[in-house]
Amino acid sequence: MTSNTTEKQKKPFWNKKQPKELTVDDITIVDNDMLKRAVGAAALGNAMEWFDFGVFSYLAVTIGKVFFADTSAAAQLIATFGTFAAAFLVRPLGGMVFGPLGDRYGRQKILAITMIMMAIGTFCIGLIPSYNSIGIMAPLLLLAARLLQGFSTGGEYGGAATFIAEYSTDNRRGFMGSFLEFGTLGGYLLGAGLVTGLTSVMPAQTMLDWGWRIPFFIAAPLGLFGLYVRLKLEETPAFQQHMEKQEALEHSKPRLGLFQMMHKYRAQMLKCIGLVLLFNVSNYMLTSYMPSYLTGILGLSELSSLILVMVVMFVMMPLTLFWGHWTDKVGRRPVIAGGALGLIILSIPCLMLIGSGSMWGVFFGLIILGFVHTCFSGTMPATLPALFTTDIRYSALAIGFNLSVSLFGGTTPLLTAWLVEKTHNLMIPAYYLMAAGAIGLITVFTLRETARKPLRGSTPAVATKAEALNLIKKLQRRNKKTDPKNATPQ
Repeated sequence: MTSNTTEKQKKPFWNKKQPKELTVDDITIVDNDMLKRAVGAAALGNAMEWFDFGVFSYLAVTIGKVFFADTSAAAQLIATFGTFAAAFLVRPLGGMVFGPLGDRYGRQKILAITMIMMAIGTFCIGLIPSYNSIGIMAPLLLLAARLLQGFSTGGEYGGAATFIAEYSTDNRRGFMGSFLEFGTLGGYLLGAGLVTGLTSVMPAQTMLDWGWRIPFFIAAPLGLFGLYVRLKLEETPAFQQHMEKQEALEHSKPRLGLFQMMHKYRAQMLKCIGLVLLFNVSNYMLTSYMPSYLTGILGLSELSSLILVMVVMFVMMPLTLFWGHWTDKVGRRPVIAGGALGLIILSIPCLMLIGSGSMWGVFFGLIILGFVHTCFSGTMPATLPALFTTDIRYSALAIGFNLSVSLFGGTTPLLTAWLVEKTHNLMIPAYYLMAAGAIGLITVFTLRETARKPLRGSTPAVATKAEALNLIKKLQRRNKKTDPKNATPQ
């Protein structure tokens, strides 16, 4: 991978204050093999995170019986989702710690640390004795393990999205970024499929006694493999360029403090929070709440509800890649806006189908919600990093993303379950999704389009030298049209 920046070129070519002349040395030429490894390594970490989420969501009823044995079935479910949501409370702390470290020491190093911490937290859950064995210590230890997971995850998504975005070419950043969410769905499916398989072959009592532990133990080898893959990667070219500039400006350009950064970039942070709210409310409603809703509220068999949601996840995987590819053609804003409108218009019909009691009705309701959600999963990994400049991208994205997830995303299963329990209104999930869609739609109107453009603070990135030359010619033609006097050939 080659990446050279002239001394006079301090800003990306699309900035109006930037000199109009551009040479091949000013353009990042991306090594395709390195790009593939970077995307795979980043997606693997996200898959690891969502493997745990899939296991936890699909074992919610069993975990409630194991760790909250002295309460009713409804209270067990709410307590389990409460423990699930507790991890999201510390995610912003993880973002505040790992984000600045990633901007200071590099994305690759911090992503290796978060990977091994996530694996340890997941593995430890499988070791905790039941409530019947050690009493109140069982749920407390479960909470401690979830807090460790949440803290490490605070640095995972923002870093992984940043890593892929900074490695990708400008023309394919949407498609490459969509593999991050492809990994999310793959990890979730792996966890959910493993739980479903164990549930189908093991007697219920055996599953309750020790079978539920097996998926958590698998986290150890997955985490070690992911750590090995991430340690083999090089740092992103955008970060390398930034560090070269930072060394030259070290005495004249001090680093922004956390609160200074949040104040200076508050508009971008608010946009990030709004987009993540839209993305994650639909995500957690579908992946974390729906399995328990189908079983505990609608009365479907546990195996049937698990299989239904798994099939929907499987269908969503290629759709996520499709939208990622399509946004490189038509832009991010139209796709996100279409998904937000979909939530507003289709949530009530979908919940009516799901509540019909018909297996086909449930399936089509979930499929429609899944289709709408892929409008976000295919676009957000490229949209969110583009909000921020290289020097604060990891920090700002980690903090903004995790604040929004903590307040609105991870609490979705808990609040929805509580509201349904209190109001006995089975349409609460639809209203929740519609509110998220409205907030997301408002946020989209404040965005500028970033498809096929360099990241803020970075030079253009292309796949080959021929593309670099074509880009230079294209810019020269554009400059000639706008200001013929200043358009000199290279």
